[in-house]
Amino acid sequence: MKKFLMAAAAGTLTGAIVTTQVAAPLLAQEAEKSANVYEQLDLFGNIFERIRVQYVEEVDEGDLIEAAINGMLTSLDPHSSYLSPDDAADMRVQTRGEFGGLGIEVTQEDGFVKVVSPIDDTPADEAGVEAGDFITHVDGESVLGLTLDEAVDMMRGPVGSEIIITIAREGETEPFDLTITRDTIKLTAVRVRKEQDSVVLRVTTFNDQTFKNLENGLAEQIEESGGVDNVNGVILDLRNNPGGLLTQAIKVSDAFLDKGEIVSTRGRDPQDGERFNATEGDLIAGKPMVVLINGGSASASEIVAGALQDHRRAIVVGTKSFGKGSVQTVMPLPSDGAMRLTTARYYTPSGRSIQALGVSPDIIVEQPRPKPEAEEEEDTPTFGARSEADLRGSLNNDSLSEDEIRQIEEDRARAEEAAQLREDDYQLAYAIDILKGLSALKTEE
Repeated sequence: MKKFLMAAAAGTLTGAIVTTQVAAPLLAQEAEKSANVYEQLDLFGNIFERIRVQYVEEVDEGDLIEAAINGMLTSLDPHSSYLSPDDAADMRVQTRGEFGGLGIEVTQEDGFVKVVSPIDDTPADEAGVEAGDFITHVDGESVLGLTLDEAVDMMRGPVGSEIIITIAREGETEPFDLTITRDTIKLTAVRVRKEQDSVVLRVTTFNDQTFKNLENGLAEQIEESGGVDNVNGVILDLRNNPGGLLTQAIKVSDAFLDKGEIVSTRGRDPQDGERFNATEGDLIAGKPMVVLINGGSASASEIVAGALQDHRRAIVVGTKSFGKGSVQTVMPLPSDGAMRLTTARYYTPSGRSIQALGVSPDIIVEQPRPKPEAEEEEDTPTFGARSEADLRGSLNNDSLSEDEIRQIEEDRARAEEAAQLREDDYQLAYAIDILKGLSALKTEE
């Protein structure tokens, strides 16, 4: 018995020694890491003091510290940054939907400013700025080497003033200049209209007003149509929508889903992950849907497209989206500024990350570039096509009633309208054709 107790004690002692032997190196590593951090902070303080005292010109200490903070954040990824008190105030205004500027959402790539998308009916959109364009110069001054915030500051200015931006565009051999007049940007988050028998929901951004605008506009359009049964489906147009608030993306997705996950976020700590699920209720009672996306559809737009695609609630049409699958948290700072920090990645219901990959459409449909005016004139025939009815003395059709003739003429007018839409917006016309086909199949059943 004594031998057993001694063995047990020895075992306990051995375990304690092993634990101590394992823990000691870990503690030493932590201590060394902390020492390195303090050494680096001392180095920062040393450099800061030398710049403050010895730089050829007197510098503002506050500006130096802000630049150091911003450099630290922007080194992480293109979406993390420091917001000065003025920038933080501007961001809060933009979220509410009205601000001054050009009307473009931008990011940074290869040192240049890249256009994520122009916003509908803004000076940049009307001047011809396109998603994927690179802005290389502002008023003749290169933006290469500037931070994104510095480049954006160069583009800001009084409403009514002009700015010249130099654009490098894929497919163009040389960069070219665009002159844009700054204006107050009033964002209409959602525009709702009827195209033939389909309701088109054009969502331009995800701000505080998005879901409310969508819900009210859709209800009005359905009422004008005489009820949801008189609508063959809905087209959710997210093209050139740069994103916005995660909460609004969840609400818009939930508007057309009865159940299931909408999106999940996963941060550095697995315990910080969140899942957002749909609640019962579909604003269009299960009617068919098409979602339109392109390379300017980013962030919140991709959350909506990915959720509706994974649940097979909608057919996604267009071209691959931008591929911004990260979540930024804006954290207020004591100075009235803020820090925008990437804190998580988001995942669609099937568990796929969109980061750098984007949402791939179910049906890829390119939007043809408009032909130059000279080409259009050449393609226009000198004489219109002639038919039997145009011939002098042709016989009338006496087998149809006036109502039947009127119906034929209305159908022809609708067909001509559809043909014109293909010229104006091929992707939208394609989406309408899909809804027509799905509606016809459902009628036959």
